[in-house]
Amino acid sequence: MKNLFIELQQRLSQIVMGQEAIVTGLLVALLSEGHVILEGVPGTAKTLIVKLLARLIQADFRRIQLTPDVLPADILGTSIFDFNSRSFRLRKGPIFTQVLLADEINRTPPKTQAALLEAMEERQVTLDGNTLPLSPLFWTIATQNPLEFEGTYPLPEAQLDRFLLKLVVNYPPAAAEKQMLNNALAGFEARELDKLELTPLITVDQVLGARQEVRQITIEDVVVDYLLALVQTSRQHPELLLGASPRAAVGWLRASQSQAWLDGRNFVTPDDIKNIALPLLQHRLILKPEAQLDGTNLEQVINSILGKVPVPR
Repeated sequence: MKNLFIELQQRLSQIVMGQEAIVTGLLVALLSEGHVILEGVPGTAKTLIVKLLARLIQADFRRIQLTPDVLPADILGTSIFDFNSRSFRLRKGPIFTQVLLADEINRTPPKTQAALLEAMEERQVTLDGNTLPLSPLFWTIATQNPLEFEGTYPLPEAQLDRFLLKLVVNYPPAAAEKQMLNNALAGFEARELDKLELTPLITVDQVLGARQEVRQITIEDVVVDYLLALVQTSRQHPELLLGASPRAAVGWLRASQSQAWLDGRNFVTPDDIKNIALPLLQHRLILKPEAQLDGTNLEQVINSILGKVPVPR
């Protein structure tokens, strides 16, 4: 099973070049049952990489372009009257899928953003008083542009905390970008994925099975104590207004298990916990105003937290 995921990792990195860290982060989140924020400027293949991943695991994929006029019913669905049967029937929205790409999530109002909360946390949707289950795989990847703030609605802390990781998509290295240009000259079009004749590598059932294997990865008590100390240090940090939540601690535990599993180990090391710290914490922690005025950034604070807690040997 692990070999299939390694092959999946390699295949994605071959098509979307220069984004190996993003590929690994997405697989860690997929195995950890955690939703993801992909943040990056336009044109950095955020949508492409999610579409490719969905195809390679043979998952149903839906994309919703979020704008200020999108309503909760546009995402969840609504009941419509059928004149033939003279009764109401449910028209399901795009949330009833396995992989959901919520494009530019910060461009839609809070009421619509909140429509995703129950689905992301409970894997279910309530419509007209009825609770409808979502797919066991249900996975949300939300994108946002870090540069445009006019006409946007920043996600509240409660919703940010429901995303396991925030992955920042940077520009690819020059060598990778040159290869992209050569691929374009050779006829590659991101809009025409069918021409790639992608061979699926994994089934949805195998992903669910891999998730169960990940849960069996061993974590020694001393490593759990190390993770807990990092969480508590974040809550007491003098430059932070808000530290890591208990939900963040559980997510950190699951993500470190997934990282160990992908690396071919059956146990978690302190390095697994340290390596996942930045994408797991950077969207959850809030700086105090005075720290922001001093020019402090969250990456510095996270490194400070990691430096304050002794690593178990």
